[in-house]
Amino acid sequence: MAAFWLILAMLALGMLFQHLRTFPDNAPEVLNKVVLYVCLPAAVLRYAPRLELGPDVLAVAAVPWALLGATVVLVGLTTRLLRLRRDEHAVLLLCVALGNTSFLGYPLVRALLGEDALPYAVIYDQFGAFLILSTFGLYVLARYGGDAEPTWRDIARRIVTFPPFLAMVFGLTLMPVDPPEWIAGGLQRLADALLPLVVLAIGLGLKLKLPRDELKPLAAGLGLKLVLMPSLALLMVSWLPLDAVAHDTVVLESAMPPMITAAALAISHRLAPGLASALVGYGILFSLATLPAWAWLLTQV
Repeated sequence: MAAFWLILAMLALGMLFQHLRTFPDNAPEVLNKVVLYVCLPAAVLRYAPRLELGPDVLAVAAVPWALLGATVVLVGLTTRLLRLRRDEHAVLLLCVALGNTSFLGYPLVRALLGEDALPYAVIYDQFGAFLILSTFGLYVLARYGGDAEPTWRDIARRIVTFPPFLAMVFGLTLMPVDPPEWIAGGLQRLADALLPLVVLAIGLGLKLKLPRDELKPLAAGLGLKLVLMPSLALLMVSWLPLDAVAHDTVVLESAMPPMITAAALAISHRLAPGLASALVGYGILFSLATLPAWAWLLTQV
């Protein structure tokens, strides 16, 4: 629970600094870049070498892709039922399919399940969420945001220049499982900075205002992301060759709130910006209750 008190403290501090205008407007972007280029690669390098490639790793990576298929179907049904606009449909596709599986996922999985779960969280994020963002995410933005459809070269360039993905490749091939203490200690300290920096950045940029006409898609999106997706993941993993740690990690990663990057891309393409911002903001706040609930439920099944 110490991690959740830290989250609440840093979130409140970030919102206070936002209100007082203590930091420049681009502070959240700067902090996120520090996380992306320093803390996340350090976390990947610390935990990826512990993975032994096998059927369990493939099973972990397969779940987010299976949930993507369910997302397309369920968001399509939701759009018809609630008569959502085209841009609202696009935002739900992005924010339900893509969770905050790295920035929040790594430290929260570690806090709730322990260090042994981190390698599986890395696989779920890098071979699941990140690749989905780089393929399906770009397609949604191109189709609904008016951009030219990305080429395979564009997608490949995005993948091979993404710092955590490069760290993953290095960690799985060249990084020793037990590096020298000064390397392991340095990577651990950088990885430990991930949670406070991310949550501070979230607090600095958190927007909770929402037009009333978007309350229905907000409720639908959060219900799908925080409740239905992890329920489906829990059903899927019962049929997969996973040990208890991998099983719980997959479910918890699927229960993470909407991805900040996905919402930011939707906003930059003028796709229901109020809805995208609210899905991230309220998703993070509600997940402070739903994630411990899922963690407790996993101890009961």
